[in-house]
Formats: sequence, C-alpha cells, structure tokens
Amino acid sequence: MAVIGAGSWGTTVAALAAGNTPTVLWVRRPELADEINRHHTNRDYLAGHRLPEALRATPDIEQAVGGADVIVMAVPSHGFRAVLREAAPFVRPWVPVVSLTKGLEESTLKRMSEVVHEELPGHPVAVLTGPNLAQEILAGQPAASVIGVGDEVIGLELQRIFATMRLRVYTNPDMVGCEVAGVVKNVIAIASGMTEGMGFGDNTRATLITRGLAEMTRLGVALGGNPMTFAGLAGMGDLIATCSSRQSRNNSVGIELGRGRSIEHILADMKMVAEGVKSSSSVVALAARHGVEMPICEQITAVCHRGKTAAEGLSALMSRESKSELAGLDD
Repeated sequence: MAVIGAGSWGTTVAALAAGNTPTVLWVRRPELADEINRHHTNRDYLAGHRLPEALRATPDIEQAVGGADVIVMAVPSHGFRAVLREAAPFVRPWVPVVSLTKGLEESTLKRMSEVVHEELPGHPVAVLTGPNLAQEILAGQPAASVIGVGDEVIGLELQRIFATMRLRVYTNPDMVGCEVAGVVKNVIAIASGMTEGMGFGDNTRATLITRGLAEMTRLGVALGGNPMTFAGLAGMGDLIATCSSRQSRNNSVGIELGRGRSIEHILADMKMVAEGVKSSSSVVALAARHGVEMPICEQITAVCHRGKTAAEGLSALMSRESKSELAGLDD
C-alpha cells in the first residue's frame, strides 16, 4: 500500500496499515523520508510518537505507488488533483484509491472522489473518515472509523487493512454522505471554536453541533446521501470530536477568531492546513447550487473571507427568523 502525504493523519494511517500490509509513505521532503526511515519519527507533525519500523518512506512518487495494491491520498484539497496527476502514470490499472481528505476542490466544488474519477478513470474509489484525531489514534486509544465505498468486496479488504485491536473500522456504501459530512464538519468546528473563544459554554457548543448537523444533513441528502449516514461515525461522530477537541485544527482556528485575532495571523502561525477555512466558501457555493440553506456555514464564510467579526457572525445567526426545528429535513 502507498500513502501519499505525510501530515499527521496520513502518517498515522500509514503507521496503522504497516501492521497489516507492507506500506510506503510518500513524503515531499527527502529529509523527512530520512527521518522516518532512520529514526521512525515525524517530529513536525507527530512529536513524541514512534512509528513502526516496518513503515518505509520515500520522496520518489513512482517508487511509492508503482507496486502498490491500494493508494491512499492524504493530501489537502487544494493540492489533491496536482499530486494525484503526478502519481497517475505510475499507478497500476484498477488499483483502489482511498481519500482521507475532508475538503472540496475550490475551483470546481467537486468532492475528492469526483477528482479521483476524473484523474484515474476506472479505478475504484473509497473514503476513510470518522472521529479520528491523529494523536489519539496513534497513541492506541480506542476509536472507530468508517470506510465509505460502494463495492462490498473492496470495503471488506480495506476494513482488514486499516483495522487494529484499538480501531474498529465499519463500512458504509454511502460514499457521498461520508464525504459531505467530512467537509461540512470542519466548517462547523470553526463555529464551535469561535463560541469558546468568545467565552461561551456547553449550551452554545451543543446548539451549534446540533444545528450544524442539520445543515450537513440537508446538503448531503440534496447530493444523494443517505440521511442515516449523518447520524453515524462520519456525521455526528466526527462532528462531536472535531467541535470539542483542542487537537482539531479547525476548532483551534475558531477559538482564535473568537478571541479577536485575524484569520491571516492565525493561518500564518499554523504548520498544518485547516480545511474548514478554505472549504467554507465552497460549501456555501455548493449549497446555493442545490438550493440548500446553510446559515452557520454562511456566517463562517463571512468571518473567514469577508472581514466579519465572530461577534457579528453570532449576532446574525441569533437574529434569524424563528422556524420549525425540522425545517428542510421533513420534506
């Protein structure tokens, strides 16, 4: 198996898989490949954790993917297509591609599975998602993930590759729902963090999580997803984890926005990508295309991209006209 991208989650998934199948991790920097191969660490993203000695890293993308039976894409959405296009000439026919990326392509509003279908036509596609904070997974804390894939046979094999004694892996045929959930939860996590940064408590967070779930479900169903997916690991599970944890990059961005810092200064201080910042405007545009109302995501877009303050965004949400809780869900 080849994992493309050595951020915190890509490295973690590669480490998990290395216990079940020979695994190569593609990294952009030769010095990081050397660190992983010699010292079995990735200090930039997973300080304090030791990686399996069986896991090998390489900066050569042909060497990484040429013999792989499964390709795992752990590249941020803004670079996903370019890296996949770079790897494509070396990928063998019919090899499944698994996306770990929870974002939309900004220029096209496409999900990552759609990008894979365009760049590697004929290859089966799956997504791995769920409440999976990398540090906790790598530390061996009990957790669960879900493989979104339409092919049951491929799903069962991927289940075997990624599962460990501390990580249960479920399958779900609703790949669209799994992807939409992963994208939207990052945007809602920014909103949740903003309320914490403004000094609000658990009632406010619970309100945002619940209403965020409603927005996620509306969009997912409009795109063909199964409503039940959003009550599962990909939906509510990931939403709770991301909205509640300081390990979440998106939640952390929201906290700083709530404290009054500018988005430019926050992002300048970050090593890793907070997908929710880039995805917020794409989610709103995709929702508008399908006639779906997403007021929380609209306000996060305004805060992240149009100079609105967190307080102004919250005020806009609280002053909206009252309506039925089930509006948009009971059609």
